[in-house]
Amino acid sequence: MADEREVLSWQQFGEGSRELATTIHESGFAPDVVVAIARGGLLLAGALAYALDVKSCGALNAEFYTGIDSRLDEPVILAPYLDEVSLAGKKVLLVDDVSDSGRTLKMVLGLITAADAEVRTSCLYSKSHTVLEPDFTWKRTDLWIMFPWSSLPPVTGEQAH
Repeated sequence: MADEREVLSWQQFGEGSRELATTIHESGFAPDVVVAIARGGLLLAGALAYALDVKSCGALNAEFYTGIDSRLDEPVILAPYLDEVSLAGKKVLLVDDVSDSGRTLKMVLGLITAADAEVRTSCLYSKSHTVLEPDFTWKRTDLWIMFPWSSLPPVTGEQAH
């Protein structure tokens, strides 16, 4: 069905992030820093950082998708920028919500790797057509994913009344 969706609830997010943290821990990779690709990776990065007891967290702002199946020609990095130099020699867990095309994840991975960091990637979801399969993935789907943090429209002044 063209309108079929993968719907993630808050409860499933909690369970999935904990399962993902367990997989990362059991792999033997112990990150010094967790870096989120904002905005989608922010909540997962925070959940993984707590579960893995990593206190050092950061975010890199990137934009690629502008709506359902609507994207820019190439992913772009937005301000404020991550201080890649501070990651040199560190073990970094790079986190996003989904590796859909994988182009954003691949671009950011290149930036952090160029900063001389050891990087592993983690996403809740991965799709079959991604150009970068994350090192750690909770679930695979080719459906459009409805995340609990982005499935409702933004709050506006009219809705607040």
